[in-house]
Amino acid sequence: MAPIASFAAAVLLLLALASPAAAFNITRILGEFPDFSTFNGLLSQTKLADEINRRQTITVLAVNNGGMGAITSLPSDVQRKVLAVHVVLDYYDAEKLGSMKNRSAVLTTLFQSTGQATNRMGFINYTRRAADGVMMFGSAEPGAPLTSQMVKPVMSRPYNISVLEVSSAIVPPSIGSVDNSRARAPAPALTKIPAPAPAPSKSKKPKTEGAPTPAPAPSDDDSSANAPADADGPDADGPATDGPDADGPAADAPADDDDDKSSDDTGDAAGRVVARASLGIVALLVILVSL
Repeated sequence: MAPIASFAAAVLLLLALASPAAAFNITRILGEFPDFSTFNGLLSQTKLADEINRRQTITVLAVNNGGMGAITSLPSDVQRKVLAVHVVLDYYDAEKLGSMKNRSAVLTTLFQSTGQATNRMGFINYTRRAADGVMMFGSAEPGAPLTSQMVKPVMSRPYNISVLEVSSAIVPPSIGSVDNSRARAPAPALTKIPAPAPAPSKSKKPKTEGAPTPAPAPSDDDSSANAPADADGPDADGPATDGPDADGPAADAPADDDDDKSSDDTGDAAGRVVARASLGIVALLVILVSL
C-alpha cells in the first residue's frame, strides 16, 4: 500500500506542476518587492494580472514606483494598453538578451494580441549599445525613441517567467488616440463635399436661356401680314377705270377677296349702271331736240 500511496502523490505533484494555473502568479511575485507596489496594483486593477497568469511563457518589464507617473496620469483604458506593452510574449532574461548576436530585436507584447494595436504599437524595440553594453527598450512605433533601459533582473524561472526592472515606462506616442484614428478619416471627405458647389454655374444658365428675346420675330410677321393689304388697294382701283373688264373679275373676286371687297364691287357696279342710264337720257334729249 505504501508504494501505491507514494506513486499517487507523485502523480498529483506532476499534475500540479503541469497545470497552467499553478505555473506562476504575477501578483504574488511582485508582492515580494515593495518598489513595484504601484505597478503591481495597476496589474490587478486592470485585470491584466489574470491575463499574465494564464500564460506559460512571459517576460514582465516592471517599473518602480518612482517611474509610474507616466502611467498613472493616463485614463484607465489607456493604462491597461500601456501595461500590456510591458508584457513580452516570450522568455527573456539578462543572459538571453546579452547573448543576442545582432544586439537588437523586435519583441512581441501582450498588447499586440488584443487586436487593438496599430502602427506597430504592439511591439518593442530592444537594442544593446555597443559602447557600454546597456540594454535599451522603446516602443516600435515609428519615431518612438529608446528611452527606457534595463536596471536589473528581478526574478526568473526558466523558461516560464522573467521579471526585469526598467528605468521608465514604455508609452507608444499614439497609443491614447488608437480609437480616434478612424474617426479622423471621414473629416476631409466632409470638407470636400461642399467645395465643388455647382450653384453659381446653374444660376448663369437660366440667364443665357432667357436672354434671346423673340422681339424681331413679330416684326417680320407684321410686315408679311400688311403686304396683302397693300395688294388689295391697286386691285380695287383697276376695274374702276376699265368698264368692260370690271364685269368679268367681279364674279371671280369673291374666291380670293374678303367680304369687304365684295361690298366695294357691288357699289361700283351700281355706279356704272347709273352712269349708263344718265347717258341714255342725255342721248334721248339730244334726239328730241333735233326733231
